[in-house]
Amino acid sequence: MAAKPAVVLVHGFWGGAAHWAKVVPELRRRGFGSLHAVENPLTSLADDAERTRRMVRQIGGPVVLVGHSYGGAVITEAGDLPNVTGLVYVAAFAPDAGESPGQISQEQPPAAFENLAPDSDGYLWVKQDKYHESFAQDLPEEEAFVMAVTQKAPLASTFGDTVTAPAWRVKPSWYQVSTGDRMIHPDNERRMAARMDARKVIELDASHASLASQPVAVTDLIEEAATASA
Repeated sequence: MAAKPAVVLVHGFWGGAAHWAKVVPELRRRGFGSLHAVENPLTSLADDAERTRRMVRQIGGPVVLVGHSYGGAVITEAGDLPNVTGLVYVAAFAPDAGESPGQISQEQPPAAFENLAPDSDGYLWVKQDKYHESFAQDLPEEEAFVMAVTQKAPLASTFGDTVTAPAWRVKPSWYQVSTGDRMIHPDNERRMAARMDARKVIELDASHASLASQPVAVTDLIEEAATASA
């Protein structure tokens, strides 16, 4: 049996690599020995894509790239490297060429759009007292509160950064839709999944934080992508 590919996990806005804390041990239990989680600076799509490319280039064999939320835009921009064998989108943006996450959101605003607040330094936050209901309504309140306090805010300008050459046009892709998503409109997720002609699309009764509320189902999809793209 061929060795399992490496998995590189790419987080989105308002969280860091630790947002994958429940998926990582689940992947390990299933025999994935080469696991990596990018810590994006969230300063621009170009910066985040380059950070991801550098991690992928350090890995000698095949890689499955997994992006949550804005991390989907990152793997879309960075995922055309030769050793990337598949892309997995977890309630994620998958922009086309010339398209930005902000443009997608404005076309079909999500329920919690008004709960975003810029600060005086140009960073964009989810209002702390609105984080639970906006980002992670299917998690315990205390867990969501920790995520709210430790959230990693992006520079607001990153929302407008456009993809150049979308990797999903040349790499096999998989997509998980969160039907209760309040950060990306679920119909936007369905539209992006259909547009990329994903090998498989699953819908979970989950918040935007499906990677934390339904890690087993998310890991199932990653494992399926790893097996199919090997």
